[in-house]
Amino acid sequence: MRWLAALLASGPARKALGLMLAALTLALFLLNLRRTGERVGRLAERLETVEKTNDIQRRMLDAAANRPRTRDELARRLRDGEF
Repeated sequence: MRWLAALLASGPARKALGLMLAALTLALFLLNLRRTGERVGRLAERLETVEKTNDIQRRMLDAAANRPRTRDELARRLRDGEF
């Protein structure tokens, strides 16, 4: 253990250790940034899927609201070509 303390007491060793710590910090920061970007991408994809689903459900509800109520109305729409 004494040799480690003596090694770290020297100027160049301290400088090298500082550079290694800075490089490690930068690498961890970049990895975290990449992971955050992937998470944001997944969330954006999920939001797009939910928006598509909501649009489809809204169109289905609109179609159901405009459906013919009786057989006569259905026959009239088919004759008039409105369907």
